Amino acid sequence: MVKTLLTVAFCLLAITSLALADQSSPPDELINLVRQDCGSCHGMTLKGGLGPDIRPGALAHYDIDTLSAVVLDGIPDTAMPPWRPIMSETDARKIAEYLLQGELK
Repeated sequence: MVKTLLTVAFCLLAITSLALADQSSPPDELINLVRQDCGSCHGMTLKGGLGPDIRPGALAHYDIDTLSAVVLDGIPDTAMPPWRPIMSETDARKIAEYLLQGELK
């Protein structure tokens, strides 16, 4: 009986994990990622630091696709790392939109 309950619980957990893997992160989580992780190099106010200014005015010359690619694949020979191994394309696009528009929709 206990073995059956554990098997059912494990299966439900696996199904839930797979379902959540296809969803994008909540907006607050992405904003926190930008402020914390991006801010560690680009400055806590995103005005620049080790990395350049990434506020909307400074990024206005980028389109969403290009900026999403930078987030996902990084920039070779710089400190900008690729986030693709741990981030979905949907989340990278939302971050690019946030960086370009100053808000997350």
